[in-house]
Amino acid sequence: MNKRQVGDYYENLACSYLQKCGARIIDRNYRALRGEIDIIAWDDKYLCFIEVKYRKDKRFGAPEAAVTISKQRQICKLSKLYLYSKNKSIDFPIRYDVIAITDDDNIPVIRWHKNAFDYIG
Repeated sequence: MNKRQVGDYYENLACSYLQKCGARIIDRNYRALRGEIDIIAWDDKYLCFIEVKYRKDKRFGAPEAAVTISKQRQICKLSKLYLYSKNKSIDFPIRYDVIAITDDDNIPVIRWHKNAFDYIG
């Protein structure tokens, strides 16, 4: 599989996991301003902007560590555009989450970090 196919596979896995946990997927791969938000979903009263990160092993660190300040800033800008495009207020209840996926003997291990970071303007 190429990098895009691997990414799609783990994003699909993340969506299935979110749905099993009661979240409702609204949008996927929202692109604007040379960036992307992997998953947008409702979880309880929050509209969640979710970044999915996968690592086949921890040689380069945990997948969560790949969501740098720069990536967080990009996701926040895109979330603002998304809200604007849907006529939602910036004060709308939103949350920034990270889904981290690793392989443990070829069995995916998924961790959902709710409210992983705050809005960065």
